[in-house]
Amino acid sequence: MAFGGLDWVDEPRARILALCAVLYWLRHLVTLFVLLQRRVAMSEVLGLSVFIGVFEIGFLVLGAGVVSGVLTPLGMLDWVGAGLVLLGSFLNTVSERQRWKWKRKPSSKGRCYTGGLFGYSMHINYFGDTVLFTGWAILTASAFALIIPIFVTLGFVFFHIPPLDTYLAGRYGEEFKAYAKRTAKFIPFVY
Repeated sequence: MAFGGLDWVDEPRARILALCAVLYWLRHLVTLFVLLQRRVAMSEVLGLSVFIGVFEIGFLVLGAGVVSGVLTPLGMLDWVGAGLVLLGSFLNTVSERQRWKWKRKPSSKGRCYTGGLFGYSMHINYFGDTVLFTGWAILTASAFALIIPIFVTLGFVFFHIPPLDTYLAGRYGEEFKAYAKRTAKFIPFVY
């Protein structure tokens, strides 16, 4: 859409947002087909596909000036947004790769991974997504887009993390409880 025949009000911003979508898509391919150590349910695939489609197209429409009708010149805040997209992608992908590499060792079998970036936050991969979505929303130059990182953060904190922590505590017992006691849950050094 961003590189096709559509006439966007803010073409440069539309192209930057499309590049963010490509980066996110490539990162998901690596995660799903290389790093994931579990089977992904079709309901998760479909739900995530709808969510990604809605927010990616939404970000593109907002950032391309379709709603505002205004071309917003690129500025310093866009550099911050781009930096957050890259930082969030790094945190998520590198943390998942570190865990994947550790889990391949026979000595890791049945143990809870607490190293690498997961040593700073128990859910550093989720935090990385929050950082990424915040940067992506900033790149749209629309306050409406900030709804997505807020929604994602609340989803992680209140819906994804609690049952995952319960599962991990049951699976890894005291090892997980000790890890949870010494490690930030979501935001490194904060919460």
